[in-house]
Amino acid sequence: MSNIEIIKGLYQAFEQGDMPSILDVLDPNVEWIESEGIPYGGTFIGHEAIVNGVFQKIGAEWDNFQAHVDEFLDAGDSVITLGFDSGTYKATGKSMQAPTASVWTLRNGKVVKFVQYIDTLKVVQAVSG
Repeated sequence: MSNIEIIKGLYQAFEQGDMPSILDVLDPNVEWIESEGIPYGGTFIGHEAIVNGVFQKIGAEWDNFQAHVDEFLDAGDSVITLGFDSGTYKATGKSMQAPTASVWTLRNGKVVKFVQYIDTLKVVQAVSG
């Protein structure tokens, strides 16, 4: 399976909320970097840190959160995705659609590093009351 096919499958698992399939693709010591300036921004290492610091917070704080990918780009050991995240922040009722670019680095079929670049202003506008 190509790196692009692996990442496409990962996004399908995200869409279905299939946590076992998501974690299966992530190396146990994966480095996950969310853009600073958003509520769950920062660097998270390993499955537990990512689930608790990112995935559960998104699930608890957003309605209809989705990561849309318009383009998958092959960059050798990495896959670059271009698209946008969307959802409605529960506490404010404000919706957002924020452009994103992400870099997924893979080794032996597992994601070892994820770096997100997102329009943080769009996110902050949605979470600000």
